[in-house]
Amino acid sequence: MYFGVLGPLLVRTDTGVPVAVPDTKVRTLLLDLLANQGRPVSADRLIDDLWGTRPPRNATGTLQARVSQLRTALERAEPGARSLVQHGPAGYTLTAEVVDSNVFEQYVRTGRLSDALELWRGQPYADVPDHEFARPAREHLEDLYLTAIEHGDDVLQQTTALLQQRPLDERLHAVHLKALYRAGRQHEALEKYAELRDALAEELGADVSPALAELHQAILRHDPSLRRTATLPEPLNDLIGRDETLAEAHQQLAANRLVTLVGPGGVGKTRLALELGSPNAHLVELAPLRQDDVLDALATALGLRDESSDLLPRLLDSLSTRQLLLILDNCEHLDLADLVRRLLAAAPGLRVLATSREPLGLTGERVLDVPPLSAAASVELFQTRAGVTDDVTAICERLDGIPLALELAATRVRALGVQGLAERLDDRFRLLAGAKGGPERQRTLRATIDWSWDLLDDEERRMLRRLAVHAGSFSLEAATQVSELPEHLLLALVDKSLVVASAGRYRLLESVAAYSLEKLVEAGEQADLRHRHADYYLALARKADLHGPGQREWLRRLDLEAANFRAAPLSLELATALAWYWYLRGRHGEARRKLAAALALPDQQPELRAQAMVWLAGMLATDAQGTDVAAAGEEALRAVGDDPHALWFLTMTRWAYGDATVLFPRIDRAIEAFTERGDQWGLAAALSTRAQLNIVRADLPAMRRDSLRSLELFDALDDDWGRLQATYALIVAAEISGDYPTATAYLEDAIQHAEDLGLWTEVSFRTAGLGRIALLTGDLARADELHEQARRLAVEQSNKSAEEYAEVGLGLSARRQGRLDDAERYFTKWLDWLTQIGGTPGIAFISNQLGFIAEQRGDYATARTLHERGLELAQQIGDQRAIALALEGLAGASEPPLLALLTKATALRQQLGTPLPPAERFDVERIQARVPPP
Repeated sequence: MYFGVLGPLLVRTDTGVPVAVPDTKVRTLLLDLLANQGRPVSADRLIDDLWGTRPPRNATGTLQARVSQLRTALERAEPGARSLVQHGPAGYTLTAEVVDSNVFEQYVRTGRLSDALELWRGQPYADVPDHEFARPAREHLEDLYLTAIEHGDDVLQQTTALLQQRPLDERLHAVHLKALYRAGRQHEALEKYAELRDALAEELGADVSPALAELHQAILRHDPSLRRTATLPEPLNDLIGRDETLAEAHQQLAANRLVTLVGPGGVGKTRLALELGSPNAHLVELAPLRQDDVLDALATALGLRDESSDLLPRLLDSLSTRQLLLILDNCEHLDLADLVRRLLAAAPGLRVLATSREPLGLTGERVLDVPPLSAAASVELFQTRAGVTDDVTAICERLDGIPLALELAATRVRALGVQGLAERLDDRFRLLAGAKGGPERQRTLRATIDWSWDLLDDEERRMLRRLAVHAGSFSLEAATQVSELPEHLLLALVDKSLVVASAGRYRLLESVAAYSLEKLVEAGEQADLRHRHADYYLALARKADLHGPGQREWLRRLDLEAANFRAAPLSLELATALAWYWYLRGRHGEARRKLAAALALPDQQPELRAQAMVWLAGMLATDAQGTDVAAAGEEALRAVGDDPHALWFLTMTRWAYGDATVLFPRIDRAIEAFTERGDQWGLAAALSTRAQLNIVRADLPAMRRDSLRSLELFDALDDDWGRLQATYALIVAAEISGDYPTATAYLEDAIQHAEDLGLWTEVSFRTAGLGRIALLTGDLARADELHEQARRLAVEQSNKSAEEYAEVGLGLSARRQGRLDDAERYFTKWLDWLTQIGGTPGIAFISNQLGFIAEQRGDYATARTLHERGLELAQQIGDQRAIALALEGLAGASEPPLLALLTKATALRQQLGTPLPPAERFDVERIQARVPPP
């Protein structure tokens, strides 16, 4: 049965047959049950919702009659459908099969915005606009609707229409103002803000909200954050003369999943692609990459956590549920056809926009030739860039309408004047008229760059050719130190459009970079500059302080240099210097590949080699591919000796799955050594790891003692990553003891720190942690929302551990709500993966959860088998709380329940000092209720 609430009430069968629901009160009853999303609604509440202060004489009987009418209407349309309306001790529940609002929310959460908007038929719960029971659901759905509009297409059209209905809605106005600004209508956006401010003051006597006032200021200062997407570079000037091409490209992208912009160098393919970028676009600059670096660059651009040895499957898995535009810029030197084919096949919501000098050659590829500018557009571009109104038609004809050539020439007007520029170009092109080698337009661009080069002085030429060793963008510091030339030369090249400046970074356009590299080789400087480039980026990696207050800034800076690190020659020095950065950013797969390759190089320093072995062993511990992690760790420790950092790192990366009898002595030795050395950061890190190890023992005093000391040290060091580590066991301890306010406070603080650092896997784990607290405090709708949010983040990161944690939470909530089939599906999905990675604690927990499900269905034999499996695994790892859980399950896996086992479990928990808090007694109380009275 399908129910629709996004507009007037809609009910139909699975085959599409409309279902008539008679009587206004019956329809209101149905909407009330739908608004409560499968939660029971008491009879008293329903009576109040339906009749308010004037209930009928026999209110309970009248309500029962309306329920009967609803069941009859459903049964007539679909035999057996009357069972969708259930009655229990807590009240009436509608077990709706499909509700359009649920589908709508799922689409918005997963980025399928166009699909979501197609479901919207009008105001949610439109049949009951004045009923309080529908208000929370309506407001929630309307917020989601605004989110979908803001990040979808036709924002202006849709917000303009909505404002006629909701003229004082500040959230809607915020979306509208941003849309106006992004459309280049800043003045109109400011006018609309002023109109709203005056209307609020006049009609409500209120000021605009602080958030809207801040948006107004951002519009005034042209804040870059207002651009349609922060993932794309900020163009510094307007796109001129491309209206028709842009419109055709938009049309092709809407109708095709792979569009390739093809044209000669300098014709403006990249600039056009950036203009086509949408809020969900991600740019991968391919010009500086080698074939082997493509997957790593893709993962970095998408913010994907790379944990496994084989990156491609994780990349495909991450993209499979996402809806985004991937811009692959400058593809011509790489073989990308098979990769793009596999990406598109695995990700239905993916569109690819490529720029290249030739098509990729894939079936279904739509090739769009990017032509040179028309004569009129060439004149407009040149005059705009040069700041003149003179007749420049002759100059533009010489330059064949190639935007880059026009841009380069326009910078010379100030020095040469229009007439002088025209004469110089005539002389230069006359000399090159008989030149061969490439299409005419390519010769034109080459001649223009060559001419621009000749107009530089010797020092400017030296700077330009030396900049060619950088990959992608670079900083002013990098440019000056690698070139060994003063910064004013770089700034002069920016003025001449030979270097592009954006947000404090600099880069060479692909055509200029290729030309400059030729000049570098001709000058015989390539080897020396490559060496200086490698030295600079190695020194930068070594200088990066990823411990303490500079952590966030250094992470951001190293992120910006990813292409340059990949372009530098592989060395053990660089791999070990970047290892901690790779770990923090979840680039474990790249770290493993680079460390292993570096270790294979000849003539290694023994001490450096030992350090690299430790890093590699720790990174291997994060892989889920069955590597012999323990053996790698032991070999590394033999090489490095009893170094406390090695002892800590190889414990920290294995605490959840390793052998506690090995890990506890190892971390104790690390703590002792850090204490003797006075290494505060190392001591704080090791204490947080020991606190986590004690989670298995459920030693709450030890967990709190080590965590609080760790947090104290990390606070003194102002280390946000450390705070995340230190509070983990504190959160677990608070949850175990039922102190949910404390757990919530730590979780919310951790999410803020993780977001600041861009550690999205940590955000996922902590968001799921908030979901657990919502579950335990009885807010199951909020629990599902948080767990789903965490799951979505984990999928985007391709982090299986975080995804498993979130989905297990969804399973726990589903079981609490009696949705046993859903719960079983969530749990069983992860058994194979947990077996693969050796996740024995997780297997034990899921075995018990599946045992409870079997028991709730009355299948006591299956329940007993599953709980016995959980008990066996819990005993194997020595987790006393898991043993108690299995005993509780076994107590219920018989008819009648075995109270002796419940008593034994209770005694064990009391002995541990971790009695079940009231919120976690769901199964115990349910099993006790099955015991027949004496």
